[in-house]
Amino acid sequence: MSKYYLFQDAKNCIGCHSCEVACKSNKDLPVGPKVCQVLTIGPRLVDNVPKAAYIFMPCFHCEDPWCVAACPTGAMQKRAKDGIVFVDHDLCVGCKTCMSACPWGAPQWNPEIGKVVKCDYCMDRIDQGLKPACVTVCTTHCLHFETTDKIQPIRRERYAKAMAALE
Repeated sequence: MSKYYLFQDAKNCIGCHSCEVACKSNKDLPVGPKVCQVLTIGPRLVDNVPKAAYIFMPCFHCEDPWCVAACPTGAMQKRAKDGIVFVDHDLCVGCKTCMSACPWGAPQWNPEIGKVVKCDYCMDRIDQGLKPACVTVCTTHCLHFETTDKIQPIRRERYAKAMAALE
């Protein structure tokens, strides 16, 4: 399991896609691949008002990542120090096996370089003590990035406040 956790407070997401744009800019990606995606659910009628929900989908940095196991060249790797799953582009031959193996569709094809790209939590930024690009630009602050030991109290506190508001 990754040392880090990227959490979305979906209730506050407005579907602006600024996270996707920041990710593409940080990784210098062309139009096609989206290493993080905002999925739109709906719209559907809620109390006779059309509403949509937005779900942020990055890589989940699985404990036993299928993409890593499937990669024939060792290009798809998991960092031992923090569990971040990433692509070593020097080893990637563009076979797309990792793309087929991932049930979440996290690895994406970059036609400009003929190789796979994926969310790596902006590990270059993390190594500098910064947060991932998507988190830093989130206009509603619905994306949260912390170590796993810090994120659970944040989620519990949000849940407790939500339950108190129902009373």
